[in-house]
This record gives sequence, C-alpha cells and structure tokens, in this order.
Amino acid sequence: MAIELPDDLIELQRAADEEGRKLEHLDNGEREKQRKVWFDAAAKAQAAVTAYAEEQGLNRYDVEKQLRQDVRHPPAPQE
Repeated sequence: MAIELPDDLIELQRAADEEGRKLEHLDNGEREKQRKVWFDAAAKAQAAVTAYAEEQGLNRYDVEKQLRQDVRHPPAPQE
C-alpha cells in the first residue's frame, strides 16, 4: 500500500537525513554540536509524521516507512 505523502513531510525528512550525514566528517567537539542539530531536525520530522498519520487516520509506522522509502530510495523518473 503506497501512501501519497505531502512535499513538506518529504522535505523535513530530507533535511533530517542531510543533517545526519554531516556527522560523518566531524571531530568530537564539532560532532556533538552537529548531533544536536541533527536530533532537532529528526524530532521535527517525527512530530510531523505523527501529526500527519493522526490527521489522515493512518498508522504512524506505515507513514514513516513510506516516507523513508520515498526519501532514501525514490523511484526512477518516468520518461
């Protein structure tokens, strides 16, 4: 069952993923600061997932799964 997700939800997840990727190349001091930025972005995305699922009467875990699939493994563009 594919769920059609709104663009703002997809953008929140993309932003959280991007902040998480920034952790890879930092030293300990910078990493702690970036971890907070990443955590805040991820928490914002998760809150939006929960709110969207409740508004639409959907299972939050299904919404989150679809969101991560859409963001991390988007379908190939149609020609």
